[in-house]
Amino acid sequence: MQLEVSGQNVEITPALRAYVAEKTERLERHFGHLISAHFVLHLEKLVHKVEGTISVGGRTNPIHATAEAEDMYAAIDGLIDKLDRQVRRHKDKVTDHRASRPAEAG
Repeated sequence: MQLEVSGQNVEITPALRAYVAEKTERLERHFGHLISAHFVLHLEKLVHKVEGTISVGGRTNPIHATAEAEDMYAAIDGLIDKLDRQVRRHKDKVTDHRASRPAEAG
């Protein structure tokens, strides 16, 4: 998966980039068809804000979420939790649940 991390009013340190990459692996574990992820880290006065967009394979719209916290790492954790829920919901929609049922004898 292609990972892009950028910042507005924030310097993206190698530690922040590594933290985002580590947390994004959790999303890939749930759904392996992720193409790319783009994260924008903002600092607005005392609020740390993180926006994330994930491109999923197929003809679906990208998955987008936003999170805010007083700490950048907490904001990243909140964003990953939101994206994880959306990715799992998308996976449930894509998965054919009827294929696993045995045929009924009648």
